Amino acid sequence: MQFNLFDPAGDLRIDVGNLPHWYQPGATYFITFRTGDSMPKEVADLWYRRRDDWLRHHRIVPGATNWQAALRRLPEPVQQEFHSTFSREYQECLDKGHGACVLCRPNLADIVVDSLHHFDGERYHLGDFVVMPNHVHLLVGLLGKTEVEKQCYSWKKFTATKINNALNQSGEFWQPESFDHLVRSAEHFERFQRYIADNGPLAGLVKGEYRHWKRPK
Repeated sequence: MQFNLFDPAGDLRIDVGNLPHWYQPGATYFITFRTGDSMPKEVADLWYRRRDDWLRHHRIVPGATNWQAALRRLPEPVQQEFHSTFSREYQECLDKGHGACVLCRPNLADIVVDSLHHFDGERYHLGDFVVMPNHVHLLVGLLGKTEVEKQCYSWKKFTATKINNALNQSGEFWQPESFDHLVRSAEHFERFQRYIADNGPLAGLVKGEYRHWKRPK
């Protein structure tokens, strides 16, 4: 199964919400989305405040529509500092198991697993994924005109409805925004595969408390 990597010379569109989303037709993404209660508000507020302070220190205006483009004009080591600090902290916070962590229940995790597989080969090539108790990581190669943000919304809307029904509750289940990273090299792809495979054990979970799926070669 072929997963196309990001082409810097190809067509590219950037949509900006609370987080920027880079869209390139046919590209491969590493995606993270989390439950609404997976990060305490005070922790999230502190994370955003520290990130914004870092951006201001480097003369980038937080919240500006072009802040990510400005970040990419910084020297490569400075960009690496940003990503290694703030992406790492974000993932580590998720792995601490905040919130109700209902996705450790097999019947609820199955809803997410089935949803990810549903349009495999039609809208996207599904790569490796892990369903953790309060978040999901996956690799996916988009097909045709499928857009990453719309596809994430589709997964989350469908699964939230079914999970809320199963729990006899209503309201927001997933955090509205998702993190999506264009995969830029074979090395990055393999790194994300290892991260997905190791996420459960490194978070101290045992088999049955998370769901890892690896794409057959």
